[in-house]
Amino acid sequence: MTKTETPANDSLFEAPPMGEQERMVEAILFATADPVSVTELTGRMPHGCDPAEAIANLRKRYEGRGVNIVKVGDAWAIRTAGDLGFLMQKETVETRKLSRAAIETLAIVAYHQPVTRAEIEEIRGVSVSRGTVDQLIELEWIRFGRRKMTPGRPVTFVVTQGFLDHFGLENARDLPGLKELRSAGLLENRPPPGATALGEAEDADEDENQSELFED
Repeated sequence: MTKTETPANDSLFEAPPMGEQERMVEAILFATADPVSVTELTGRMPHGCDPAEAIANLRKRYEGRGVNIVKVGDAWAIRTAGDLGFLMQKETVETRKLSRAAIETLAIVAYHQPVTRAEIEEIRGVSVSRGTVDQLIELEWIRFGRRKMTPGRPVTFVVTQGFLDHFGLENARDLPGLKELRSAGLLENRPPPGATALGEAEDADEDENQSELFED
């Protein structure tokens, strides 16, 4: 007895035209404050849609416009064009200021992630209070990473997608150089006691080692 093969049919309905798919993706990104992943878009849209292709088309269409389709981590969002950020100044005034300890801790996590509390303290040259770490976690700028395979299995810290979104970064590799951070006042110009050699090494090998600091 032979089997009669039937044509594969994934769905009773055909996927909408690409133009309509682009409109769907545009509507979702416009109405959602947080970045949306392709997986989430696929789950929301009709069966057979290709949100990745729709995003690629939308990105080209929005080039040079007042808002752009930007990648944030593994997700996508509609954001104001970078050169027009000054127009939003009144709407984005910071109501809370980070302490110097919090800024330094955040910078260390961003550049050395995944990093443990002990490693943060070694780089800063001073202890890190629990309140400083809690503040950054509360802001959803850092989160717990995987435990390190060292004695005691200490937890590590990494930056969040919210951190990348807030600073307009696609990923941590887009962070400014250490010299730029120091000139902007985000890091002390004078390294902590005992860390001079480390600071010099970071500046000298910054471009060469940047990729190693952010390996997944």
